[in-house]
Amino acid sequence: AAAGILCYVGAYVFITYDDYDHFFEDVYTLIPAVIIIAVGTLLFIIGLIGCCATIRESRCGLATFVIILLLVFITEVVVVVLGYIYRAKVEDEVDHSIRKVYNRYNGTNPDAASRAIDYVQRQLRCCGIHNYSDWENTIWFKQTKNNSVPLSCCKAALSNCTGSLTRPMDLYSEGCEALVVKKLQEIMMYVIWAALAFAAIQV
Repeated sequence: AAAGILCYVGAYVFITYDDYDHFFEDVYTLIPAVIIIAVGTLLFIIGLIGCCATIRESRCGLATFVIILLLVFITEVVVVVLGYIYRAKVEDEVDHSIRKVYNRYNGTNPDAASRAIDYVQRQLRCCGIHNYSDWENTIWFKQTKNNSVPLSCCKAALSNCTGSLTRPMDLYSEGCEALVVKKLQEIMMYVIWAALAFAAIQV
């Protein structure tokens, strides 16, 4: 069960990162997730070794079991440390990347940056970097010249929203940067808490 939970947490981080990877260029952030999946796999193997050693009453097998368990504990501590390090870097990374992503927006669905922004704005219910007025500084806004923001900025409950800046009450008022940072930090905390929990159980 422990192995499955750790692998699930690691996989969840990978899947979620894929949704936000345009806003976070440092792939090394995935290292804790990779390690925790490896630990989950190792725990499964340890379980098999422990069962076999117990059944056969093998002292060598039990010694191997204890040594590997100790290595897993050390690895979990490393995951916690790395998790905190990369969690602290999230804000700077997003701040560095998000403006570039917004400037690449062109409003077409096949474009990766456009899809990423529309997805984030709909999912997190936000608009722009700090608020919807940030769109006025983008290349897309200046080219379209229609004084409107993408429809992904429209509040979900409003079916007649056109994204017009003349009706700001129809748009999400919160900016996306803070929410993306919060989401990514939450994801990293899942890894940290999972590693801490299983490290505590082993102690």
